[in-house]
Amino acid sequence: MRTLVHLSDLHFGRIDTALIAPLTELIGNIKPDLVVVSGDLTQRARTEQFRAARSFLDALPTPQIVVPGNHDIPLHNVFSRFMQPLEKYRRHITDDLDPFYMDDEIAVLGINTARSLTMKNGRINQAQMDWVRARLGTLEDHITKIIVTHHPFDLPLDFGDRELVGRAPSAMNIFAGCKVDMLLAGHLHASHAGITAARYKLPDYSALAVQAGTATSTRGRGESNSFNIIRIAAGVIAIEHVSWKPESGVFSSASTETFDHTPNGWLSNGLVRNTGASQ
Repeated sequence: MRTLVHLSDLHFGRIDTALIAPLTELIGNIKPDLVVVSGDLTQRARTEQFRAARSFLDALPTPQIVVPGNHDIPLHNVFSRFMQPLEKYRRHITDDLDPFYMDDEIAVLGINTARSLTMKNGRINQAQMDWVRARLGTLEDHITKIIVTHHPFDLPLDFGDRELVGRAPSAMNIFAGCKVDMLLAGHLHASHAGITAARYKLPDYSALAVQAGTATSTRGRGESNSFNIIRIAAGVIAIEHVSWKPESGVFSSASTETFDHTPNGWLSNGLVRNTGASQ
């Protein structure tokens, strides 16, 4: 079994500092096999914000897969936005915009969907889709294949299609051919786990689409700060949603949903509401 911690939308520069110590301690206690951060490490892509994000990442377990979000591209500095959009991200976070991790049970590929030409939305291009095919397309079926992006390929029901990453249908065809199992994203500041078969009618294919809320930002959009713990075993994936309880000052397990692998892809096996601190 493999355990992943999935964080997103940290937004250093606009965080609740009270969350940092308990979040760092809890993740350390979980002892994940991999920490995933799906973008928006900063609020306005400023140097001091990237330095704070770097310090936070350094306090977390390794290995890590980190991808940028649209907030990690400068907004007001026009030159930097179009000529050096991720220069500070590369300097302080990682120079690898297509990070990859693999062991004998999982393969996790990060893809940069942030673009200078869009203020908010993201996009995947053909070269990136080809890279997915090259990295994941030849792996054996027992390997759980995971894509990490900031912008989502699928959405909760209460979000409009304009929130989808650009060229999502084309990418989903590639993912189906590679038998990608799970898509991790952020951007919406909303927690969600579901299957892609409702939106994408692809023969014998259904992946998990998992959203993480904002782990540390004050921009909660009506949802408590949260993150996901993902446990992967043969034929079963469990998504545990962990949320901040300000009244007690702890992160607590809120729900766990399990998914089973079938000949038609991944299907939900039920949601359980939880109480108590996560272990």
